[in-house]
Amino acid sequence: MPGDLHTHTTFSDGSTPADKLPFLAACAGMTHLAISDHDSIRSVRYAYAHPVQNGVHLIPATELTAYDYERAHRVHLLCYWPDDCAALADFSAMMAERRLTAMLQSCKELEAICPQFRTEEALELAKDSGTLFKAQVMRVLWQYGLADGMYNTVYKSLFGLKPVRGRILHTPRYEPVDTVLDVIKASRAVVVLAHPSVYHSMELARELIAAGRLDGVEIDHPRNTPEDRAELTRLAKENGLIVTGGTDYHGINTVTPRPVGAFTTSDKMIARIGDIAKARKSTYKRQK
Repeated sequence: MPGDLHTHTTFSDGSTPADKLPFLAACAGMTHLAISDHDSIRSVRYAYAHPVQNGVHLIPATELTAYDYERAHRVHLLCYWPDDCAALADFSAMMAERRLTAMLQSCKELEAICPQFRTEEALELAKDSGTLFKAQVMRVLWQYGLADGMYNTVYKSLFGLKPVRGRILHTPRYEPVDTVLDVIKASRAVVVLAHPSVYHSMELARELIAAGRLDGVEIDHPRNTPEDRAELTRLAKENGLIVTGGTDYHGINTVTPRPVGAFTTSDKMIARIGDIAKARKSTYKRQK
């Protein structure tokens, strides 16, 4: 049976605790699951500590955020089977601190314009993550009837970037793509470019594939366009890349909720991910 290799929990900006997702995956007929929380080593450690749960094999994973400064947009890189190492731990801690600093400033400004909002409530929702995401702020507003859902009109007025910058938007500084790829390499992870359509990353995808810096591309994703799927499929075949799929599950913290297992990765590709990861770890041990 296939696996859902792109999901999020309360370790980042999802609404579902990590220990619930394997059950949901099992109900969907999945045999494998990757909890790939944003810039988080917590999801990696959870999978290593719980290799099989509810009959589902957990693949240690995280989704690291980078920035393409040439084209001015974010980039998400899925990392599978990374070592629990200093490079990844340090990067995760750095991003958690940067994100928390930015969000606390946003919350301070939000409290000044919205007397019903309290930062402490958002921090309570975010306690599993070790930082703070926009999702937890929006959940507080939504539950008090102060927002029209998670990421609709109110969200855009507060945190939108284009065409008008949100009233309280503060963003953490993201590291360049090359820097984040170096972190992934140091952790000996298998690297997959996540949902290229979401951040208009097809030009970057072509460059990284040509340079041999990706192990795979995420194709079966709810927000990839048909045109990008077709080109990614061709590029993957021509370059022998892994092809992955995942729901990008966030629970209710999304515009369009989708259940775990709605988008999947095949058994063959899951096996390839595992084989590459084992080979890299074996090579590293021999070189030590």
